[in-house]
Formats: sequence, structure tokens, C-alpha cells
Amino acid sequence: MSDNICLEIQDGVAVFMLNRPDTYNAFDLDMIRTLARELTSIALKKSVKGAVISGNGKAFCAGGDLRWISSHAGGFSAAFHELAASYHQAIVEIRRMPKPVVAAINGLAAGGGFSLALGCDFRVMEAQAVLRQAYTSNGLSIDGGGTFSLPRLVGFARALEIAVFDGAIEAKKALDWGLVTEIAEQGGSVKRAILMVKEISERSLPSFAASKRLLTDSFDTPLEAQLEKERRALALCAATSEGREGVTAFVEKRRPVFTGS
Repeated sequence: MSDNICLEIQDGVAVFMLNRPDTYNAFDLDMIRTLARELTSIALKKSVKGAVISGNGKAFCAGGDLRWISSHAGGFSAAFHELAASYHQAIVEIRRMPKPVVAAINGLAAGGGFSLALGCDFRVMEAQAVLRQAYTSNGLSIDGGGTFSLPRLVGFARALEIAVFDGAIEAKKALDWGLVTEIAEQGGSVKRAILMVKEISERSLPSFAASKRLLTDSFDTPLEAQLEKERRALALCAATSEGREGVTAFVEKRRPVFTGS
């Protein structure tokens, strides 16, 4: 694995630490390719119940490394085109992973780091951290699924405000606007994110996976097609041991015991 990404499995939770603190964890091609590859790998491991993404040092992630982009032999356009391909693969892996992925926002999340955090299922933001869209202030347009996630989280008008004016968004405002799930004390985002993944994994993971997939697809699916997707997902969940346990426990008026399988 690249030194730019540290991966540790803690009690079944894959904890990714972006590890370029001298660049505020801005990603170059090697770093983002490694993240995409390792996300693909853990999606298939039954022993891993979910993932946490955070950053070493003072920042979560400052987005694409503009110094790397500036030095690309093919020029700015070719550099962004190449970098975005691997970056977008990482976002797709997160959105399609049948397990929870939580962003532990320990510091600045800007540009591609902002979109990376929004692409996760949940976001735990430390009280002193800051979100910044950043693209438009640099004469660029948003990538990393930011234009997909942002209006779905905050609505079109607020998303356009964030895109156009690019103000710094502190933790309380981020929580009020629905950009983050909760606020953690300084230094506590990773611990809280791990606990969140564990809590979800103690429930029915097939149910979580189906719900995540259905909600992700719902904005682009006509009603009748979405209803059919729901019907099939419901039947598949009911066929799992978790589904049978949940229904049986309800009938028997007891708490279900899920195995996280």
C-alpha cells in the first residue's frame, strides 16, 4: 500500500487515514488510486463491517493537489481529467458499498475533500473543523459527486449558494444545514465514527445495504420502477437470516439478535 494512505482494521472497522499532512492531505494520482483500490477490496471482505475515512494532521482533505496538477506534463486539463477518473471511482465504491462509510472530519475539508465527505453515508465533524467548497473560487467546477450530493442534502437553493459564494462553513452551520450528521469534540471524530459503524453493524447489514442502494437510486428512478426495486429488495432481505430473525423477534415480542452477516 502507498504511504499516502494508512489503513488499520479496528474491531471489524476499516479506518482509512489520508496521510499527506504536509499538503493538508491533498490527493495526487497515487493517493487517490490507492484509496479507490482499497475501498474496492474491503467491500468484498466479510470480516469488515464498514469504513471510516479521516485525515492525519490538521486537515481532513484539501482536495486535489494543485501542485501535482500544475506539474502534469499534459497540462491542467489533462491532469484534472486523469485525476478525476480515479477520484470518481473512489466515490462510486463508497456509494455502492453495501456497508456504512463514515467521514470523520477532523479539520479542513475543501474542494475534493468536501465532495469526498459528502459522498460518505454519514459525517462526524469536529467542532473546530471547516467545510469549504473551494472549486469556484479557483475558477473550477465541482466534481467528486458534489453536484449530486449537495442539492440532495441541502436543497437546490442552498447548494447554489454554497457553489456560487463559497463561504467557509463551520461545524454548527454544517449541522444546521444538514451537511453533517453530528459534531464531535476536538480529536474525537474518528472514535465517534468507529462507534457509529459498529452500531450500524449490530443491526441488519442486508437491510442497511438495501436501504442505502434504494435511497441512492431513488432520485433518478420513476415511481413504478422504484416500487419494483423496493419489492425485490424487500423479498431479498426477508430471505436472509437477518430478515427472518427480525420478523420472528417482532412476532415473539422480543429484541432481535442480528449477527451482522
